[in-house]
Amino acid sequence: MSDPLPMNGLPMADAGNHLQRAEQIVGSLDKGLAVLSADLIVRWANNPFREWCPAEPTGLSFFDALNTPDEDRLGDHAFHTALAGQPCCFRLNHNNRFLDVTVSPIRENGRVIELVAMADDVTSAVARQQKLNALYKAGQELDALDPDQLAEMNVLCRVELLKVNLRRYIHDLLRYNVIEIRRLEPKTGRLIPLLEEGMIPEAAQRALFAREHGNGVTGYVAATKKSYLCADTAHDPHYIEGSVGAKSSMTVPLVFNDELVGTFNVESPEVNAFGAEELQFTELFSRELARALHTLNLLDAQEACAAAGVVEQVHREIALPADDLLSVTSNLLEKISNQPEFADALRRIVGDLRKIKLAVHNIFEEVARQNAVPMDPKLAGLRVLVVDGDERIRRSAHTILERQGCLVDAATTATDGIAMAKVSTYDAVLCAIKHKDMGGTAAYRSLVKAVPLGRVILTQGFEYDGGHTIVNVKHDGYWLPILFKPYQEPKLFAALTCPAPANVPAPAEPMATAS
Repeated sequence: MSDPLPMNGLPMADAGNHLQRAEQIVGSLDKGLAVLSADLIVRWANNPFREWCPAEPTGLSFFDALNTPDEDRLGDHAFHTALAGQPCCFRLNHNNRFLDVTVSPIRENGRVIELVAMADDVTSAVARQQKLNALYKAGQELDALDPDQLAEMNVLCRVELLKVNLRRYIHDLLRYNVIEIRRLEPKTGRLIPLLEEGMIPEAAQRALFAREHGNGVTGYVAATKKSYLCADTAHDPHYIEGSVGAKSSMTVPLVFNDELVGTFNVESPEVNAFGAEELQFTELFSRELARALHTLNLLDAQEACAAAGVVEQVHREIALPADDLLSVTSNLLEKISNQPEFADALRRIVGDLRKIKLAVHNIFEEVARQNAVPMDPKLAGLRVLVVDGDERIRRSAHTILERQGCLVDAATTATDGIAMAKVSTYDAVLCAIKHKDMGGTAAYRSLVKAVPLGRVILTQGFEYDGGHTIVNVKHDGYWLPILFKPYQEPKLFAALTCPAPANVPAPAEPMATAS
C-alpha cells in the first residue's frame, strides 16, 4: 500500500524530511527569525533569535520575548501594518543592540494568519556610522571659530587651538595614544613637527623630508601621497623607530585639493594592530585635519604677505628720498672737491645713507626669501643706477630689481646720475634716452666714462629720439639691446646679466651731434 499523499503530492515520510531539512536551514541563518501568530505571540524562533532572548521565547509576545522596555517598543505600528497585509520594517534598540526587523505577512485564503519577523543585528554598522558621524563633526570643529574669536587670534593662537582639539578628538574618538602630526614646508619639502604624543625625543626632533627613501614611513607617505600600514615594524624597510616598543604603525597623508599639507602617524605596541576599518576612520578624520592645516598655511602666507607689503611700502617711501639725498651730496662733492673738510663730511653723509639703504634692502631681501620669491643668483648684489625723469620708472626699478637682490640707486636728471656715478661704484646703469637737462648721447658717453667697469643700458619709452641717440651710440660700439619702458622683467634681467662679447670696442670719442 502506498504512503498517503499530503500537500504537493509528496508522501508523508518525504514531507517530514523536507520539513526537518527546512527547519535546519532556517535555524542555521545568521539572522534572527520568529514566526508570530496573529496576536503577535511567538510560535517558533531560530537559534539567533533565541540567543537574544533572556528566556524561552515561545508563547511570549515579540517584545516580551526580547524583554524590550515599553519606551523602546517603537515597532508596534509595523506589526499592525503587516497584519493589514503589507510588509514593513523598523529598527529596535535592544539592550544596546540594534536590530533591523522586517515583518512579512503569511496569508491563507486571502487572510493573514501569521507573521514572520526577520531581525538583523546591525549593532556594529550603527556603531560604525555613529563613529563616522562623530569624526566628521569633530573634523568640522577642529578650527571652528566665531567671527569675534577669529579677529582676536593670530596663526600661533589658532595652531594651539588646533592642537588642543586634536588631542581631545584623537583620544576620545580614534582611541590613539601614540601619534605624530607633521606639516609640510612646500619650499623645502621638510615635514615640520606640529603635534606628537608618546614618541621618543629623537623621533619627535628628527628631520624628515617628503622623500621615498631614507625618511621613514612618514617621508615615504608624504612623497607618494598614499596611506601606509606597517604590519610589523621589525620587518618593514621604511620604518624608523618612533615610539618605545612599537610593533606596527599606520601613516596617512594629509591632502587638500590634491596637494600634500602634512602627515598623520599612529603607532601601536601590537603587531598588525591596524586594519581596513581603522584606516578608513583615520583617513576620514585626516581629510578635515588637512583642511584645517591648509587654512593655517593660508593664514601663514597671508601674514607673510602682509609683512612683505609693509616692508615694501616702507622701502618705497625711503628709496626715492634717499636717492634724492645721494644726488644732492654727489653734486656737492663734485663742486667742493677742493675743500677737504666739507668733502669728508659729505662722504660721511653718503656712507650713512648707504648704510640705511643697505639695512632696508637686507630686510626686503629676507622677506622675499621667506616668501620664496624666485631669484636669479646672477642678479644678487648687483649695484644698479637708474637715470630717468619718470618717477614711476624709478619706483618700478627699485621694486623689480631689489626683489632680485640688486642694490639700486636712482637719479632724476642726467647731471645727477653722472655725479652719482663718479662718486660711487655701479655694475650697470639704466639710462633713459631723453633727459630734460642733457641730450641722450652726451648722457650716455659721460656715464660710460664714469663707470668704465660697468655697462650702460639705454632705455626708451614712446618719445621721439630727436637727437639720434641710438644711431650715435651704435657708432660708439653699443652692443646691448635697447630696453623699452615700462620694464619687461625677462629682458631687463637678460640685459643686466648677459656676457659682453669679446670684440666690443672702447667708446669712441664724441662726434658732433645735434644733441
